Amino acid sequence: MKNFFNKRKFEIIGGLIGLLGGYLYWRYVGCVSGTCPIKANWYTMVPYGMLFGILLGGLFKPKEKSKSEH
Repeated sequence: MKNFFNKRKFEIIGGLIGLLGGYLYWRYVGCVSGTCPIKANWYTMVPYGMLFGILLGGLFKPKEKSKSEH
């Protein structure tokens, strides 16, 4: 289990930051009229923020060296 977290720490941290960012975006920017399908409700905006954070967190992960490079 510890190995899983060590390999995926950038995605996990990015997901948590994205989760918070999605909520804050809904809370302070959002959609006032309620007609926006994604931004109107917190329970639709928060998972999108988390997914975006996971994808961005994966970009910062250092590239693993192959056995031939050692």
